[in-house]
Amino acid sequence: MIINHPLLGPRDASEFYYIGDASMIMRPDAGPDDHSAETMAAFDAYQHHRDNPAGLHRELWYHEQGDRSWLIVTRDTVTHEITKVEMARDVKLKGGL
Repeated sequence: MIINHPLLGPRDASEFYYIGDASMIMRPDAGPDDHSAETMAAFDAYQHHRDNPAGLHRELWYHEQGDRSWLIVTRDTVTHEITKVEMARDVKLKGGL
């Protein structure tokens, strides 16, 4: 599978490490002493509750054997066709997913 890196161009997927659902960049925000039930539930959902869709899915990939950038890859999980690749920092700065 080829991932068209926004800065480096087409790269083989073996250079990357698949992290999971792109929503992982939207980590719950809590202070070090915040152990409220609401915060704990948010972290539980963040860590353990993920969808496993068939079809278009936004995924988080790390360019481990390259420039060490984080990418959001929109990929069809049935055909593996990649329709969009974005820098994760740009997605995060625009307000997330």
